[in-house]
Order: sequence, then C-alpha cells, then structure tokens
Amino acid sequence: MSESTNTKWVDAWGNAVSIAARRPENYAKNLTLRYPVRMMLSGCAVRIRLDNFCGTEAITITSANLAKAGEGSSIRSESLHTITFGGKETVSIPAGKAITSDPIPFEVTAGEDIAVSLYFADFTEMRSAVLITGPLSRGFFAVGNHAAAETLPLELSNKTSWFYFLSDIEVLTAPQNRAVICYGDSITAQAWPDYLIQRTLQLGDGTTSIIRRAASGTRILRQYDDITYDSYGLRGEIRFPREALAASADTVIIQHGINDIIHPVGTDVNPFRPWSDLPTAEEMINGLRMYIRIAREYGLKVYLGTLLPIEGWRTYADFREKLRCTVNDWMRTTDEADGCIDFDRAVCDPEHPSRFAEGYDSGDHLHPSPLAYQRMAQAVPEEILRN
Repeated sequence: MSESTNTKWVDAWGNAVSIAARRPENYAKNLTLRYPVRMMLSGCAVRIRLDNFCGTEAITITSANLAKAGEGSSIRSESLHTITFGGKETVSIPAGKAITSDPIPFEVTAGEDIAVSLYFADFTEMRSAVLITGPLSRGFFAVGNHAAAETLPLELSNKTSWFYFLSDIEVLTAPQNRAVICYGDSITAQAWPDYLIQRTLQLGDGTTSIIRRAASGTRILRQYDDITYDSYGLRGEIRFPREALAASADTVIIQHGINDIIHPVGTDVNPFRPWSDLPTAEEMINGLRMYIRIAREYGLKVYLGTLLPIEGWRTYADFREKLRCTVNDWMRTTDEADGCIDFDRAVCDPEHPSRFAEGYDSGDHLHPSPLAYQRMAQAVPEEILRN
C-alpha cells in the first residue's frame, strides 16, 4: 500500500486502562515488558499510546521498541524500530496522564503480529493495567533490559496476561478504515473480542479494527474504594467517557452490567458489598442510557449486548435473575440504541434460559467457555464488521 493512500490515523488495537490487583510487590525495577498484538489494518506508520491513568505517581519508560513479532516472545530483529516521544527515547508520564509516541515509519499488513517492548530501569508503580485473555492476547516480562533482544532469555522471562500502560496502537491507513469498540467487564476481557478479531479478518472487508475496552469486575453504577477490591475497576461514568474514545471509531458494542447484579451480598457477609449497592432495573437502564448519550456525543453507533445466564453462580438468586431479565428485555425492545446483540439467547439453554447451554459454561456459571465465546463472536451481525 503506497504511503500516498494512507491519510487517516485509526486505532488498530486497543485496551482499557484500569487498576492492577494489589500485591505487596506493587513496584517493579529493571523490567522489560513485551506485548505481541494482532494488527487489523494495513498501513505505513504506527503510533503507540501509553497511559498512566490509574497511577498515583509518575512512571518513566527508559526505552521502547517496535518490531514484527516472531514465535513466542521473539521479534524479527531486522524490523526493530526505536519508539520516541517528542524525539526522546526516555519519557515520563505523570499520574493520571497519557502520552502518544512520535509517528514511526513502519509497514503494517492486516493480520500480522507486531510487538511492543518497554523497559523500566528504575522503580515503577505498576498500577495502570488490565487483565485480558484469549487466543490472541498474550504478554511477556523479563528481568533486565531486553527490549531490543530478538528473544527474551528463557531463564529470566515468563508469560503475563496483565497489560501494563499500553492502551492503543494507531496505524496511518486508508481513509475508509474505522474502528469498532467492544466495551465491558471480565466477559469482554476474556475471549470473545479475540474471536471477533479473527472473524473480522476472515469475513470483513479489510476496513475494520476491533478495539477492546474491558476491565474485570467493573460495574455500571458503583466502584470499590478499598484496596481489597479496587482492582475491580472504576464505575461506568468514569470509564466510559475515556474508553469510548478511539481513533476513528464509529461504533461501540456494550456488554456490561452483570457485576452490578451479582456483587451485593450485605455487610454481614462482606463489609465492602452492602445491599445498598444493588441497583433497581430502572437505575441500570439509566446507566445504559448514560452510555448511549455519551456515545452519541462522540458520534458512535451503539449496540447493546444482553447479559449472560448466571444460574449456579455463588450469589445466584431469583431476584437477581428477575433483574437480569428485566434489563435484557429493555435492551431487546428499546429504540434508543442502534440495535441489540442477543448474547444471552446465543449461549443460554433454550429449555432453561437462566443457565448456559451444554458446553457453554466455563464451570463457574458466570463466564462462558471458549466455545461460548466463539458463539458470542458469531452473534455480532456481519454488517458491523464492514464499513
């Protein structure tokens, strides 16, 4: 693709930025992170966005590199490019802030994997992160400075599913290209967006990227302001205005709200989960309306994804099931969104719709199995995957 035809920056990969799980070892030093990611658009240049939104202090990236990805944690060293920020290789990002790299001349082909490597020489608060999993979602870390190494040393490296600081990869691409955002909680932080990426690359018209904005444990209406559960993330009115922003996005799929229903159990059971956190159906619907209003302000089409079955989950109760069904029925019938993707009916047992169909339950009765995640991706209308 010639450079003259590439005139538009579009997000070709994206993540949410949330709060990492609290551990005694909240700081890292002399650490390399490497993230191979699947590109969905072809183009001639790349920009990397790093985000310290949830940090409480500045972080410093000593060096960063971009390369074509190889097998496992390896990169193709002949493709290695240094990432700079304002012409400098080292950059500090204040607490709560983000930074976008200088454009990197870098030929990208839709469907190939590229790798971003980050090195942190000094003590770094590892707080801005999300946990994501799926067939395309993998990361690596290594002790020492190996950001430019072709292969991370086996004895000094390991896998990680935590994505720290890396929030967006933009590609300078053709003007007709665009992005679709998948917004949600742990269900969206797991595999269905990866399967949707694969489906889009297979069936789409080459114009569309899938951007995941998901943080496990999050709710529409509440958040935890304690160190036990703060990694369950921020409430929707804080998350959505940031996460519904993606370069050249025109559509958002929202699959969010089940944690509002299943979390409250009363302070006699858990001091951080009072019954006052349990919303009414009207409150949940108004929360979804908030998402729709913000999305409209951003010029996005909105598709609502119904909430999945929960029978068998440890806090399951009839009143929670009624709440889920009431919210789902509103999603199916409202004309306030552009459409409803009925994930619930795609994966539930038609003879017993409060539970997953055979083979679709991961085992905890809340999260789908890999087969069910594939079914969710198939439930997304093909027209969304084309411009």
